[in-house]
Amino acid sequence: MRYQHVCLEAFGYVLPEETVSSSQIETWLAPLYRRLRLPEGRLELMTGIRERRFWPAGMLPSEKSVESAERAIAAANIDKAEIGALVHASVCRDHLEPATACKVHHRLGLGPHCQIYDVSNACLGVLNGMVQVANMIELGQIRAGVVVATESSRQLVETTIAELNRNQSLTREQMKLAIASLTIGSGSVAVVLADRQLSRTQNRLLAGMAGTNTSFHDLCHSGRDEAVADEMQPLMQTDSERLLHAGIDTASQVFGSFLDELGWRSEQIDKTFCHQVGVAHRKLLFKELGLSPEADFSTVEFLGNTGSVAVPITAAIGIERGHLKAGDQVALLGIGSGINVLMLAVDWQRAAAAASSVKLRPHHHEATRQPIAAR
Repeated sequence: MRYQHVCLEAFGYVLPEETVSSSQIETWLAPLYRRLRLPEGRLELMTGIRERRFWPAGMLPSEKSVESAERAIAAANIDKAEIGALVHASVCRDHLEPATACKVHHRLGLGPHCQIYDVSNACLGVLNGMVQVANMIELGQIRAGVVVATESSRQLVETTIAELNRNQSLTREQMKLAIASLTIGSGSVAVVLADRQLSRTQNRLLAGMAGTNTSFHDLCHSGRDEAVADEMQPLMQTDSERLLHAGIDTASQVFGSFLDELGWRSEQIDKTFCHQVGVAHRKLLFKELGLSPEADFSTVEFLGNTGSVAVPITAAIGIERGHLKAGDQVALLGIGSGINVLMLAVDWQRAAAAASSVKLRPHHHEATRQPIAAR
């Protein structure tokens, strides 16, 4: 995938106010920890995640998707009449139908000829949506488009805690299949892509490369699909260790093709934003790809794994904090269960206006609201 006419114009994001530390989750898991004689601090030690965030109970994804998209559009300073596509790309959605994009489109007041639909592909949804919008721009079908996603972790984390405390037959080995579910965090992000002639930033999307190894599709899976986001009680099983190594192996193969497509060497990549799973994953991934960890910006320690939101919201925060400078060659490295990999290259020039909410502080107070399992 090569692009000549597409620019990564702006980001907008929203973060929940409520933070939940890994130590607080272990407090809620006290019955399980006592029964299995697990040491405190295990969760943060294994993942490197200090905390993650929760939206208020009952909140639908569309509510925050509208806010993130408004922020991104304002930062891009693009007339809404120019937006020809809206893709809602998170795992979480309001209902099975209609598409969550319908409500977001209505609330944003976008035009009647704007293409709208949902895309869901685990942690790659937003990057997939960006490619689809970029293709439309490159073909001259539209001048600008928005990809937006809102992931909500409360239901999954609370349901997992309840099940771990309820099931008295669980062993330490079986518990490992639930660890990944306890790392999930919430967030909302939107990305505006624009035709180069419309762009004010000239942050050109250069190329992309996709790859997959579906022989590992069963290493991470949830229960059946359910409607009504605020009433779901999801559970997931993840073979984290096998998924980590299989994902990195697949990413390594795709990365070689990615460099060939660009005509780059790995040392020509100045900055990176990669999927935020855990500290061990990041360390092994960068060693395998031959990239410098100093080139990367990380949010997993204080946001957890935010699924499809992870790469773009990490980029948005990194840009706000000055991680990029004019002329940087940037790689967005997406890895999702399935296993799917998608990598995008951007020639960075300058940031649009800041468009975030919830200022990140060095330290957060722990949440006091108890989950379902503890009430």
